[in-house]
Amino acid sequence: MRTVGLIVEYNPFHNGHLYHLQQSRKITQADAVVAVMSGHFLQRGEPALLDKWARTRMALEGGCDLVIELPVAYATQAAEWFAYGAVSLLEATGVVDSFCFGTENGELEPLLQAAEIVANEPQAFKTLLKQHLQTGISYPSAYSSAITAYLSEQGYASAANFPFSLPNHTLALHYLIALKRLGGKMEPFTITREKAQYNQDTPTDSLIASATAIRKLLLEQRSLEEARAYVPETTYRILTQEWSAGRCPISWEPFTDALLHGIVTRSPAELTLMHEISEGLEHRLLNALPKLASRQFEDLLEALKTKRYTRTKLQRALLAILLGHNKADLTQEKLASGVEYIRVLGFTEKGKHLLRRMRKSAELPVLLSAARPPKPFRYLELDTQASSVYMLGVSKTSSPQPLFRDYTDKPIAVE
Repeated sequence: MRTVGLIVEYNPFHNGHLYHLQQSRKITQADAVVAVMSGHFLQRGEPALLDKWARTRMALEGGCDLVIELPVAYATQAAEWFAYGAVSLLEATGVVDSFCFGTENGELEPLLQAAEIVANEPQAFKTLLKQHLQTGISYPSAYSSAITAYLSEQGYASAANFPFSLPNHTLALHYLIALKRLGGKMEPFTITREKAQYNQDTPTDSLIASATAIRKLLLEQRSLEEARAYVPETTYRILTQEWSAGRCPISWEPFTDALLHGIVTRSPAELTLMHEISEGLEHRLLNALPKLASRQFEDLLEALKTKRYTRTKLQRALLAILLGHNKADLTQEKLASGVEYIRVLGFTEKGKHLLRRMRKSAELPVLLSAARPPKPFRYLELDTQASSVYMLGVSKTSSPQPLFRDYTDKPIAVE
């Protein structure tokens, strides 16, 4: 059974995702699809619009056969470690032959060439990266500029002219770098992103819109019906169910008081121990709080933003405070050592067969819940804690049971 892997957030699963899934299956001639999906908190430092179980069901009913969870330790990182965690998980299953990702122009060769050259970060590249960072631009911008400059210096003219700074190209490059560093056997493929670009916040097509635009319809305009045209009927049905139950749409706002508690109960020295807090951000954060017009999350972000502190960087830093993620748990050495387990969130009938194969071929323990791991896994602890924090902000019941769904819920099975 040929199997293709996808790296996703599905926040929410929409028509563009459906196209990507179908085309990925087609160009790789795959019989089955494995998705590694972020859990409750996402790469841009945001809570997911819906919980991971609802999004797992969207994925399965949309055409995925097996959904595994990308641990929060990787899911909330910048591109390098997000990609590393996801690619290493797909490789570790032992059942994925290829993986497919979207890019702005559908060109794979320049990305492969660049990944081959910079995977081991030669000293000349590191020097260029440092120089670009000293200009005050963000790390992603500095990284793509350093790659372009390095490739140009090395005489790779065609790759040097490639637009590495585009969001999907940045992620794609890091997927391929991760594959190279891991010595992975999966074959990479790409398809062109169609009709809606990453973070395009206004729909320009009658059927395809970015997840950003769809979330804007749901969060700002509170219009489930207007979003309907851009999602499969299965997604719309799940959105309707979660909306009616008060579990959707979720933004940062339900977590703001918990975040503020995490800030005001820490000294500057304690804040500097938190992941992503650096360059004096702890002082800027504590100085901004008394001047805020309100306790809304957007007011806090506006007070903190600078050219160097982008929205995404700030959201990741604030998320680390909310979740209690410290630098000691998320060192480069610990992240590079890789994921220690494969957490299954859901499967179809075909996915059951994959799961049986995976139990024999996987390089890591396969977990169907967090209740009885074969040994303590620190990143699994971070996952369960993140789920509890998310449910504290989402659950409408006085019962504590939703806080412990990671221990009690079985994987979602879709016939």
